Amino acid sequence: MLDVIGVPVLSDNYVWLAHDTDTGETAVIDPAVAGPVLEVATARGWKITQILNTHWHPDHVGGNSDIVAATGAIVTGPKGEAEKIPHISRAVAEGDEVRIGNHVGRVIDCPAHTAGHNAYAFDGALFCGDTLFAMGCGRLFEGTAEQMHSALAKFMALPPRTLVYCAHEYTQSNARFAVTVEPENQALLKRVEAVDRLRARGEPTVPFSLAMEAATNPFVRAGSVEELARRRAAKDNFRG
Repeated sequence: MLDVIGVPVLSDNYVWLAHDTDTGETAVIDPAVAGPVLEVATARGWKITQILNTHWHPDHVGGNSDIVAATGAIVTGPKGEAEKIPHISRAVAEGDEVRIGNHVGRVIDCPAHTAGHNAYAFDGALFCGDTLFAMGCGRLFEGTAEQMHSALAKFMALPPRTLVYCAHEYTQSNARFAVTVEPENQALLKRVEAVDRLRARGEPTVPFSLAMEAATNPFVRAGSVEELARRRAAKDNFRG
């Protein structure tokens, strides 16, 4: 499997470094900023060869220019948002493949949070940007509940052991909302306790498995597009 480490930046973003130990190649996924990412890569002796962007938002592409300038990295991003991705070299869509060294991943189109959002699924690892979060999903800024429902279904068709590398530490707020939806869900209640312990120690709650989401995520567990839409609207107004 890829060697993946997270670099926390800004207030709650994670930038992911995915490294192939056999070839030495390293990809940066959704660099909000460049400095801390370059520092971590240098400290580990990892050579950054590429950037994978999931969507155009500035807190996902803001580090592209400086990383390209420092490393010559090739930038891959969603075809539907290519004009908004700085320094994009390759525009990809569902059915395309991406490689990090010897590791082959496939592109999954998942418009909902943004109109052209995509994700990258490798063996055991899903880099999904702002589509799926621990016990949550992304806001529907440019897409629809139907698109989000479809995107989550694509993700949940991956092996349950797959680890999800999303781009934000939103887990505690998502958990507080999730228990209002399923207050009797024992798996959810246990997870909330575990998450609170992690955050009290300043530890990340990401990555997490798709199996865990199947048991505890109210958006993944929504039985219909309409139910997901109601839950997303309620979450948008939730202040708990």
